[in-house]
Amino acid sequence: MNTLAQAGEDRWKLPQHAYVVVYDERETELLTIYDCGAAQKPPSAQVLGNLVRVKPDHELENTVTGYVVRMREESILEKQDDDHWIIVGEE
Repeated sequence: MNTLAQAGEDRWKLPQHAYVVVYDERETELLTIYDCGAAQKPPSAQVLGNLVRVKPDHELENTVTGYVVRMREESILEKQDDDHWIIVGEE
């Protein structure tokens, strides 16, 4: 399940109000990506791996099972290797 727009090899566009819900109760995190938290739609993507960095403007909320990253600007989800992801600003 990945309906995010491709932004290059191993790179996907995240909308301005994207939510990334990170479940970190396991060795490898589960990232569930929503286009917008208020839209009440199913997730746009789910990926396994650790989110190691978020560079663009965002808000972070800790939860019982991990944390939620609420993006404040359009950005790119970029795969670093098999187990690591970062979110960078659009170029």
